[in-house]
Amino acid sequence: MIPADHAHIAWDSKKKNWIVSIQAGGDVIKRQPETHVAQDAPDDLLRATAIQTVKDDGYEVTPERVDIVR
Repeated sequence: MIPADHAHIAWDSKKKNWIVSIQAGGDVIKRQPETHVAQDAPDDLLRATAIQTVKDDGYEVTPERVDIVR
């Protein structure tokens, strides 16, 4: 797996879903999680969802490098 520098998960009000942004070097990749997560989901679930989405894309990130934007 390729290490990602940073990731954040933010609610997209237009799509009514969370979007995970993966930053690896100068690239930023945006992905929707495969499973729907409620807008008011707890932080631990959002962090786990972001980490899984990053893994699904072939990257890895530590929980400390995942930000949640509400």
